[in-house]
Amino acid sequence: MELTLFYTIVGFALAGWSVIANDSIQTLGTFIASKQKWFKWYTLAGSASLAMIVTVSYGWWTYDGDISYGRLTRIPYQEIQWYHAVAPAILLLLTRIGIPVSTTFLVLSAFASTVVLEEMLIKSVVGYGVATIAAYVCWIAISKFINEKFDEITTGWKIAFWRNAVWVTAAFLWATWLMHDVANIAVYLPRQLDASLLAIVLIYFSILIFYIFYIHGGPIQKVVLDKTGTRYARSATIINIIYAIVLYYFRELNDLPMSTTWVFVGLLCGRELAISTMNKEYKFKYVFPLIGKDFVKMIFGLSVSVGIVLAIHYIIIPSGFGL
Repeated sequence: MELTLFYTIVGFALAGWSVIANDSIQTLGTFIASKQKWFKWYTLAGSASLAMIVTVSYGWWTYDGDISYGRLTRIPYQEIQWYHAVAPAILLLLTRIGIPVSTTFLVLSAFASTVVLEEMLIKSVVGYGVATIAAYVCWIAISKFINEKFDEITTGWKIAFWRNAVWVTAAFLWATWLMHDVANIAVYLPRQLDASLLAIVLIYFSILIFYIFYIHGGPIQKVVLDKTGTRYARSATIINIIYAIVLYYFRELNDLPMSTTWVFVGLLCGRELAISTMNKEYKFKYVFPLIGKDFVKMIFGLSVSVGIVLAIHYIIIPSGFGL
């Protein structure tokens, strides 16, 4: 087996594992938190896998074999080297200790030029700001009618409505997220896949999804569970809707990849600030440690990503170590 093929397989396998185990909690986290006491884990995993298969297959059909939904047009395919496989390995390590690192920066930084990385960063920062403001405004309005921290729905037709709404909104969010983040895995593959390679990708993704549901999200799920009311069906539904709308807007904006992790953390940040603003019992001193911890972790992940791209472009390749 040629080294390039070996690095491709290793990089793809590690990227798939790390992206599904890390970033998928942004979309599936509230779904798992709000549904795990009502359904078996394999039932939830099966529904998520079915939605994934439909979404990825639709992108493959629509974009002439490109499962990334055109997110990689500014990052042309290149032969995979050892340092390309190192990036998802680092991400996998950070995932194991529960750090919400941006897979877009950490994985694509090994492939992108410094110019593209800068554009991705700008788009992600804007996404963080838009998500924070949108969440804050929305939850300020929502807080005038419901108290997410203390007002849990337990009986009546409303609870059935919100539980069913979680299924619909989670599917919409999951599909929208996949249209962004599959690029972080597809970057290791040719831009046009044949049907057999597509089948391998779908099978591997499904295995990973079943695994992440089996472990109930893993360590990174704590980022979701720490936030107010995320175990409630109503809260999960509202989070799903706003997050999906923001992601869909940026998907339609241009074909440049962006960090969905930054958007997700910005959403949770704006939500917590709004709840604390409208709820006297939930003070800012409890909020800032939560949102500050997530922000520090994001900056740490970004620093690692910048270090990777600088090392590749200015140390590894010029010195010949990339051959």
